[in-house]
Amino acid sequence: MDLKEAREKFIEAWGAFGSAWGINRSMAQVHALLLISHEPLSTEDVMEQLNISRGNANMNMRALIDWSLVRRVLKSGERREFFEAEKDVWKVATHITRERKKRELEPLIRLLDELEDIPGATAEAKSFRKMTHDLHDLTTRLDTLLDHSTRRDVQWFVKAATTLLK
Repeated sequence: MDLKEAREKFIEAWGAFGSAWGINRSMAQVHALLLISHEPLSTEDVMEQLNISRGNANMNMRALIDWSLVRRVLKSGERREFFEAEKDVWKVATHITRERKKRELEPLIRLLDELEDIPGATAEAKSFRKMTHDLHDLTTRLDTLLDHSTRRDVQWFVKAATTLLK
């Protein structure tokens, strides 16, 4: 396999991976392209290499910037904007974890907080409260774990994961 084919396979796989995690396929492919590019790319470069529209490229570039996975880069003498991805995989994982936590886990915890005081003495009401309480307990523990893991370095995480897997 040559480099061009390997790059295409990586971009396709990262796009599928992102889709499986609930991230827009095009956004994941733009991210993949920027991850493996050794130089910052312009919007036009991204459009050409991924065969996507300007609107698609711009929208996904903004989303990746919002996720702190991509940053704008200024090139002297150039009027166009260039973009590069964060190359430190631990930082990439941390940014993705933080963003998913903020978008998915925290709203669930807020909802479960609201459901804590549902009235009723029936068996159905008690069962509902128990389930939502147990889910609240699990999600807040997961939230705490994710919070700790994204504030630490990779060695702390590997040590903690190794301890859990023993």
